[in-house]
Amino acid sequence: MRILQINTVVNSGSTGRIAEDIGQVLMSYGHKSYIAYGRGNRPSTSNLIKIGNTFDVLLHGFYTAIFDRQGFGSKKATQKLLIEIDRINPDVVGLHNIHGYYLNIEVLFKFLAERKIPIVWTLHDCWAFTGHCAFFDSISCEKWKTQCEKCPKTRSYPSSYLIDNSKNNYLDKKRIFNLIKNGTIITPSNWLKNLVEESFLNYPVLKIHNGIDLKVFKQIVDVDKVKLKYQISDAKVVLGVASIWDTRKGLDDFIELQKRNTGNFQIVLVGLSNKQLKSLPQGIIGIKRTENTTELATLYSIATVFVNPTYQDNFPTTNIEALACGTPVITYKTGGSPEAIDEITGRIVAKGDLVSLKNTIDEVISIGKNHFSLACRKRAVEMFNKEDRFLDYLKVYEEISKQQLSVN
Repeated sequence: MRILQINTVVNSGSTGRIAEDIGQVLMSYGHKSYIAYGRGNRPSTSNLIKIGNTFDVLLHGFYTAIFDRQGFGSKKATQKLLIEIDRINPDVVGLHNIHGYYLNIEVLFKFLAERKIPIVWTLHDCWAFTGHCAFFDSISCEKWKTQCEKCPKTRSYPSSYLIDNSKNNYLDKKRIFNLIKNGTIITPSNWLKNLVEESFLNYPVLKIHNGIDLKVFKQIVDVDKVKLKYQISDAKVVLGVASIWDTRKGLDDFIELQKRNTGNFQIVLVGLSNKQLKSLPQGIIGIKRTENTTELATLYSIATVFVNPTYQDNFPTTNIEALACGTPVITYKTGGSPEAIDEITGRIVAKGDLVSLKNTIDEVISIGKNHFSLACRKRAVEMFNKEDRFLDYLKVYEEISKQQLSVN
């Protein structure tokens, strides 16, 4: 088979690593793997196709900021991509995040429909079936079920500052995304699967949890160098990790948590920007985003507990990375985040309940990490091994490819 995946980035962040790992599984079984991406310069074992350039991304971002038309810029960049798709002649196109200021959804979907190329579309958020936002969980909005308009989240990603085009976006997406008759949607969580089945997307939906590299994400014993590098003491460590820290990811809650900290633990946050590092309150250790997965695994291993106070999310990879390193997880009851754990590997707290969050952290610290570690690792091995989960993808690709051959 020849499989082309499309994503905002490649081999970077959760979605980029998922696309990369799927590509590796495909190639290990003798198939050809291609990944088309919008930005970044990370290496890959797949054949790479760059979509557009920095200027095009900036122009698409400006277009979105003014007219609220994320996904409707980048026409020329997408037309050049179509030439590459014709050249590759893929059996299946695997879509991931197709938002991110780099792709024109109408140009792409019309082409795929005309060529009758089947798709496997992995949704990592809700953008595909809303008129604007990537997540609506934080405000409990249900307009997406009938008709988006007068969007309360126009200032949230993908931000628009002048025009609210959520009504037109909703109608256009409903028309465009249902052009393809041979497609399958994959969601990493049951939470998102249930939402998709209530949406206007007319595709069968499968749930496949995200997978991680258990050879990288494991309990690291030699942690002294990393502790010295970031001046992490021998205190109980409460760890938070995010690709981008903002209110949605719970940064403000960590800051408030530090105010309530009586010295029981040390908060360490990974993934902060330079600006955020400068404004951190005293007592929190801040670390910039790292692509060094071994160092990240070491930080998970140092942690007594991993805390994910996210307000809107699908199925955070950070939760399962922590579990694989033997670290229990505390998460808000948000989206599919609680699906990563059970009663012996972590705790679930109501969104924004800082009293319960602090008490739950104290409880886990009091019980001790060793009480949870073996069960955490076991759950990661049994449920989130990337070799198993991305074999599930391979089976989906093979099945769809066979169906396409029988039709032709």
